[in-house]
Amino acid sequence: MKKLQFLKPLLNFAFIALLITTISRFVLFMMYKDRVISVDNYWEIFPIGLRIDLILICYLSFIPAVLLSFLPDKVAKYTSRFLTIYFITFLFLIFFMEIVSPDFIDQYDTRPNKLFLEYLIYPKEVANMLLKGRVWTVIVVLALSGVALYFGFKKGAKLFQVRPTDYKYRLLLFPLLGFFLFWGARGSLTSKRPVNPSSAMFSNDQLTNCLALNSTYTLFYAAYGLKNEVDASKMYGKMDPEEAILRVKKYMNVSEDNFTDPNLPLTHIQMPDTLMNRPYNLVIFLQESLGAEFVGSLGGMPLTPELDKLAKEGLLFSRLYSTGTRSVRGIEAVATGFLPSPSESVVKLSGAQTDFFTLGALLKQAGYNTSFIYGGMANFDNMASFFNGNGFDNIIDESVFDKDGNTYAFKGTWGYSDEDLVTKANEYFKSLGDKPFFSFMFSSSNHDPFEFPDGRIELYEQPKNTVHNAIKYADFSIGKFFELAKKEDYFKNTIFVVIADHNTRTYGKNLVPINKFRIPALIVGPNVPQGVKYDKLSSQIDIAPTLLSFVGMKVETPMSGRNILQLADSIPGRAIMQFHDINAFRVENQVVIMQPNKQPLQFEVKNDTTLVPVELDTELAKDALGHVIAADYLYKEKKYRLK
Repeated sequence: MKKLQFLKPLLNFAFIALLITTISRFVLFMMYKDRVISVDNYWEIFPIGLRIDLILICYLSFIPAVLLSFLPDKVAKYTSRFLTIYFITFLFLIFFMEIVSPDFIDQYDTRPNKLFLEYLIYPKEVANMLLKGRVWTVIVVLALSGVALYFGFKKGAKLFQVRPTDYKYRLLLFPLLGFFLFWGARGSLTSKRPVNPSSAMFSNDQLTNCLALNSTYTLFYAAYGLKNEVDASKMYGKMDPEEAILRVKKYMNVSEDNFTDPNLPLTHIQMPDTLMNRPYNLVIFLQESLGAEFVGSLGGMPLTPELDKLAKEGLLFSRLYSTGTRSVRGIEAVATGFLPSPSESVVKLSGAQTDFFTLGALLKQAGYNTSFIYGGMANFDNMASFFNGNGFDNIIDESVFDKDGNTYAFKGTWGYSDEDLVTKANEYFKSLGDKPFFSFMFSSSNHDPFEFPDGRIELYEQPKNTVHNAIKYADFSIGKFFELAKKEDYFKNTIFVVIADHNTRTYGKNLVPINKFRIPALIVGPNVPQGVKYDKLSSQIDIAPTLLSFVGMKVETPMSGRNILQLADSIPGRAIMQFHDINAFRVENQVVIMQPNKQPLQFEVKNDTTLVPVELDTELAKDALGHVIAADYLYKEKKYRLK
């Protein structure tokens, strides 16, 4: 055994890392035990978890293995110092990622992923959000991190000290050591693909699957995937782009005669219900994190009295589903009508920053004043760059509020309150006179840490800064906006839609928690049916084509969403949902779920909460794949733009 003592630092590192991840997995299992044990073979999270932990450890052990095998004993002192720093750094990262995981899982129903990395780009906002809304989490994490670092540096020099060993023996042993590390890091020698997170997808419950991973592994995998543009065919399966386009067209409810350009395969003519000499203005008011479960008129909690009253004045979508779980995905769906793809939203993709179709670009071309109005900083999530480059002439954000010299109600972590947002928007719309305008407004008050001014609403619960109270305040601001607008001349010439970007939390026992994707949308304006509920299953991408039908002008667009006003009762409803890297394609009560590197699965949807496995419908599965491949193709080949 003395001949193997040179490996002791490596073995100590592996043992401590395994101890951290195993204890953490057991703690998480106990925290979510009631949910996890309802899954068949739930115990597999532990052997699968051990495999994933060893993969991570083998990756991290390769450099130390090379140094321990090849560096001579005369530099052992320096090797020991380097390895001590190296091992403590990665052990601390593993420990830190595990202690922050419970809070992240509680919020997002999965282990830290690319969202964790994306938020690091905005340290000021994230720090304020944590200090105001999760101060005890911060205190516990800092305390445990401090203890870990103290013991790491106190014991590290001894644990990771290099022991002199015969140099020739180390060289002879390295091929065997290298083979085992390669085997361990790859996870298999027989599979064509190395093990990846999809290898842990053994159940139909997303949370249970992710417990089999460890958070450092998922973080590194997310960092690896930050190339943003992914190849859909490598994730879900191959399909010829022409076939994919045909499968998308199949669901568009557009006559083949109305498609106008083979080089822009989805571009088509859309006629309004009534062609007008002076088309209406259009205002989209995107609501942060407003799920249907909180809307009284949709059978939810009694938190939206203003929206419920407005529902009597317009067209309310009762079975509308968001395309994703992030604001940029909601912006993508509502402002561009683009299909959700496995890549990041086009709002953030480099190839979509100019010459990409948006309602702003379309209506600007028609002579409209176009604007994006937001109480926070528009550079968040790359919104300013995307809107500026794609037809939105005026960006009104926190920096404009700061400079205009007016007194506003409240400024919090994410900028000015929704109340200030609607006041600013109303003033701006008044200033435009009779010029037609299109504006995309985006709220922010209903976002953790849920800050809003005092005295505006009767609190639903104590303490004040909760999601339920923030939703009531967001609803109050919706009511105030319409109260202000109804006093102005522009109101009678404007189509308004109030719609959510996504739900506040998306979690559940299924691979895709479909019920958590249900969101409200309400269209109000001239010629809009009053007090009508649209009950057919529909998608966020259907909103933009429907709005254009009300505006009153002939348009040419590449949007694949459906104008619900022209949709026959016999045509089945459909919705498309992206959940992390899982794609769901739903047609009425049948849903096909596609996971990376897995065969598609089909379920029957019961009461929007239960998914019952059924035999796979091959054609429906191909339709699901076609929509993903088409999105990938349209973006990469620059075929989603104005003609």
